[in-house]
Amino acid sequence: MPSRKFADGEVVMGRWPGSVLYYEVQVTSYDDVAHLYTVKYKDGTELALKESDIRSQSSFKHRKSQSSSSSPSRRSSSRSRSRSRSPGRPAKGRRRSASQSREHKDDKKKIIQETSLALVVLVLFKPSENNTKRYNGEPESTEKNDTSCIILEQKLKPDLEIKRVLEQYSLRSRKDDKKTEEIFSEKKTFVAVKPIEKVPSKTKELEFGGRIGTFSLIFLLPATVFYLLLMCKQDDPSLLNFPPLPALESLWEWRVFGVFLLWFFLQAVFYLLPIGKVVEGLPLSNGRKLQYRINGFYAFILTAAAVGVLLYFQFELRYLYDHFMQFAVSAAVFSLALSIYLYVRSLKAPEEELAPGGNSGYFIYDFFTGHELNPRIGSFDLKYFCELRPGLIGWVVINLAMLLAEMKIHNLSMPSLSMILVNSFQLLYVVDALWNEEAILTTMDITHDGFGFMLAFGDLVWVPFVYSLQAYYLVGHPTTITWPVAAAITVLNCVGYYIFRSANSQKNNFRRNPADPKLANLKFIPTATGKGLLVTGWWGFVRHPNYLGDIIMALAWSLPCGFNHILPYFYVIYFICLLVHREARDEHHCKQKYGLAWERYCQRVPYRIFPYIY
Repeated sequence: MPSRKFADGEVVMGRWPGSVLYYEVQVTSYDDVAHLYTVKYKDGTELALKESDIRSQSSFKHRKSQSSSSSPSRRSSSRSRSRSRSPGRPAKGRRRSASQSREHKDDKKKIIQETSLALVVLVLFKPSENNTKRYNGEPESTEKNDTSCIILEQKLKPDLEIKRVLEQYSLRSRKDDKKTEEIFSEKKTFVAVKPIEKVPSKTKELEFGGRIGTFSLIFLLPATVFYLLLMCKQDDPSLLNFPPLPALESLWEWRVFGVFLLWFFLQAVFYLLPIGKVVEGLPLSNGRKLQYRINGFYAFILTAAAVGVLLYFQFELRYLYDHFMQFAVSAAVFSLALSIYLYVRSLKAPEEELAPGGNSGYFIYDFFTGHELNPRIGSFDLKYFCELRPGLIGWVVINLAMLLAEMKIHNLSMPSLSMILVNSFQLLYVVDALWNEEAILTTMDITHDGFGFMLAFGDLVWVPFVYSLQAYYLVGHPTTITWPVAAAITVLNCVGYYIFRSANSQKNNFRRNPADPKLANLKFIPTATGKGLLVTGWWGFVRHPNYLGDIIMALAWSLPCGFNHILPYFYVIYFICLLVHREARDEHHCKQKYGLAWERYCQRVPYRIFPYIY
């Protein structure tokens, strides 16, 4: 095993990933398995670098001195000697010409090297490139200014012309030309961009309360779902009226489990259909990009057609309402079995395919958060499929079943106004998510979190059975609202949706193409990763405007249920807690990722979710 070259605490020069620039860093640790050094930059950013990308300060300075032209003292002494010669002495004059020739040669070499250095700067700071132009630890200006590159090009034109003429009419010997060529080739090695493979290290900071917290959540989450569903079935669903526990045999029915499996695999078939475009996700730690088929909206249309056929042949969707608890238990059992399968297969996954947040080495923690980042069976991405398809589309089908159940139980010719509002608002939310399916590829669930019990249970159980709580509540507890109240709630939902959609669209468009002329009015803070932090538009209003829109919509979904009980408001209360927790996770990851730029962004945009409050 090769021995390490740099010791912990040693100050060295480290190359910034994907660039040609070296910065002063301090070695903090060394991974003997991956042979990577963890170094800390002056702005607090920590990265893992290969030994070939680290140089000692002494060797770095030595290289710099070699690439420079002749020393200033030698040039000054040559000039002083040439000035001391008498113009009338021919022998001395010849010596004077040789000295002047050396001066001229040195000046030409200096011009060429300064011009090449300016070219390197021009290449690195060209606005269309995704490189270190966006970061130097201390950016000169907070906002992007694209005219700087044009000014630099205009200033360099005379130097480029001098370089061309000097190369064409140079009187240097071939030996000097070869030496200069070596210097240039040596400098070109700094220009070449070589991505650094980043091997995921062990998860050091445990979330969700660590091992004890995740162990508790494995039991607490299913218990919460079952408690909420039992409460909704009661005549008085108040918090003090604890529901009686049902018999265990009443919670399971194989026919219900078979219907759930049929639903799951039907959505899998829709996912595999060769319709819709194929896009690439964000680069993984090894630089590879996975491909995803975007056809969620087509799956929704096919599902709607299938449900329409069932209704045409008079299939009773009320079956969902009558066996709602059994469907929830079936989904929970399936999600647990899926989580066990995911963890077992992750034990054989390569190191670079493990999730950054689920590689702690603790069984319970990795089982809950997800050990493997993108588990796939061939081209079938399990996490991406479960994120939007069975649970989200199932949520709409459950809402429709509750609407039909309300009409049949209460002998209504049409559904209540409250039920229509809840179904319409949540249908809009689901259709929007499926229509903008590609945007999910940049979320934390896809890029950071592994696929374990947390996401499996959340996607297959929590989303369809908790998010439909308002519709389930209204079946047993009908609420009458007036048209003016309904109009006010509709306006509130539209405001929340507008904030949510416009903020997400602004972010996604900027990530996809920051140079889009339509986004020219947006200002941003450059970061070390080559990305920018928006400080205008919705993202200059609060740090997470999409969360603000989400919470406003959640409130609008609960208001049609009235104020008799707090149970239908569980969703908005839970959602506020969820988004505040997720915002804290985002803050932590962004601070590590963007360093000083994130601190400047927080100073520029002080409010996290609620303006002037939080």
